[in-house]
Amino acid sequence: MSDKLQRDLEQNKKFQDTYIHTAAEPWLPFCPGIDFKLLRTTQETGAWTALFKCAVGSKFDRHEHLGAGEYVMISGKMEIRGGAQNGGITAYTGDYGYEPNGVIHDHTEFPEESVLYFTNNGPIRFIDENNQTVFVLDWQVLQGMETDAKSKLKTAA
Repeated sequence: MSDKLQRDLEQNKKFQDTYIHTAAEPWLPFCPGIDFKLLRTTQETGAWTALFKCAVGSKFDRHEHLGAGEYVMISGKMEIRGGAQNGGITAYTGDYGYEPNGVIHDHTEFPEESVLYFTNNGPIRFIDENNQTVFVLDWQVLQGMETDAKSKLKTAA
């Protein structure tokens, strides 16, 4: 074994790669019409990454980002704040978006079946029309949702 290869092996023993064969993972219920696959969470920063599969007509309710988010549309179409025709954003297959900390989305709709890769660098606060907190989604809540849904799948099998 070369000296370089040996050094690399020793260095890499300190770290753990994350690899998920996403096709082998089940879609788990997130909210009506939307399923998810949790890819990564981290308590150090509160960041989390997930795939979301969104049925036609499904939506994420009004929310505020308490950490910046990034997404890539794997397939389908997503309309943020009413879509481009209403002054918002319409994202199509292959599109990338960045959502800054503090941004409020009145609602995000999916007029087509869509798959979305999403990373958020902190929680998302779901809010009502008066900006009152309805629900806070963070890395711990997502881990709990995943654990509960997988447990139900095992029980049903």
